[in-house]
Amino acid sequence: MSLTRDLDQYLRHVSIERGLSANTVAAYRRDLTMYVEWLASRSVPGIAGVERDHVTEFLRDLGTREDSPLTASSLARVLSSVRGMHRFLLDEGAVEADVAHEVKPPKLPSRLPKALTVDQVTALLDAASGDDPQSLRDRALLEFLYATGARVSEVVSLNVDDVFDEDIVRLTGKGNKERIVPVGSYARTALDSYLVRARPVFSVRGVATPALFLGLRGQRVSRQNAWLIIRAAAERAGLAAHVSPHTLRHSFATHLLQGGADVRVVQELLGHSSVATTQIYTLVTADTLRDMYTTAHPRAR
Repeated sequence: MSLTRDLDQYLRHVSIERGLSANTVAAYRRDLTMYVEWLASRSVPGIAGVERDHVTEFLRDLGTREDSPLTASSLARVLSSVRGMHRFLLDEGAVEADVAHEVKPPKLPSRLPKALTVDQVTALLDAASGDDPQSLRDRALLEFLYATGARVSEVVSLNVDDVFDEDIVRLTGKGNKERIVPVGSYARTALDSYLVRARPVFSVRGVATPALFLGLRGQRVSRQNAWLIIRAAAERAGLAAHVSPHTLRHSFATHLLQGGADVRVVQELLGHSSVATTQIYTLVTADTLRDMYTTAHPRAR
């Protein structure tokens, strides 16, 4: 079918020519497969037959369907995927106009990332304490995530050689962009204990791998396993309702800004391409300051 062929062509483009990560390409595939299947259900024979109203109706259907309607943020993501494919096919000469270009994304609610307090982070890290190899691994993983603000996917893809000069790590983020991030003393101590006392125990159980963090069978820890480690520690610390895979990254950024770090430094540490993405954390700290002011100042209320 022409639509399927166009989709495959675009996915090859973002994977090979643009070099996007496998996770990003998989997300595009999910979004655009829904789109192509929806168009086929409306008897649209090919991309040249798609009109602007088709794109608008597709998004409306996703947002109002009875079974798991998409949120505004998810609809915005899907629209971004659709726009990318239409723009690519226009550049390739497959269509004469980009019908998705002027479709407006749904308005997003103003949602701030949830960050733990310093005491809550301490409780989460302490929940992974222990001298057995698994506890040493879990503590090192959690300390490392909070110390660097790295995404879970970035940490599980690390190799031992990516940590160098004692307190520096080389992270590979979205679009294969590399950045250098310091590793604090607490995380370095936890990492050293893991490397000396735990990683050798795991490594002999599987095929040799340069991966920094290993699972119980000697394989590289997956994103899913890392999330389970985080959630298990959160439950033991009584924080399960407040912790998501990105919580330590949010907390890292918020605590740096609360401590006086420049927003552009935090942008570099997080690997954000735009400072506007990082500035959402300044709203979090502003809310904290406002609450403290209202509570403490005699004429605030």
